[in-house]
Amino acid sequence: MRKFLTCGLMALMLTASMNATAKVSNDEVMTRQTDGTYVVNTTTLCVDVQGYRSTTPLKVYIKNGKVLKVEALRNQETPKYFSRVKQGLLEKWNGKKVQKAEKMQVDAITGATMSSEAVKKNVQAALKYYQKHRK
Repeated sequence: MRKFLTCGLMALMLTASMNATAKVSNDEVMTRQTDGTYVVNTTTLCVDVQGYRSTTPLKVYIKNGKVLKVEALRNQETPKYFSRVKQGLLEKWNGKKVQKAEKMQVDAITGATMSSEAVKKNVQAALKYYQKHRK
């Protein structure tokens, strides 16, 4: 009986912990965290945007109208080349106001042009989605 109560208490604590950081919105593309940060996930938003091998989904974090960070999600791009994109391209939008970030002309990374172009399209789509759907 005591083991059952301990497991139940642990499950309740885990659920409460998850709810503290869970999304506020039920939207599968954009969620709003409890601290006010919006997270736009381009996995389903940009299914037609292709890099060199496949799609290049991202999460774009936005708070108070500024891009906090752009995070690459699991993809099928060539790791050697995509690491260049992650190191040289993803931070270009950090700290920029969304309106300015939407208009930015960011250069592709040499040797990873197709992946770079796909990332740029994903970021643009995420920013447009945010502008249209934020509450």
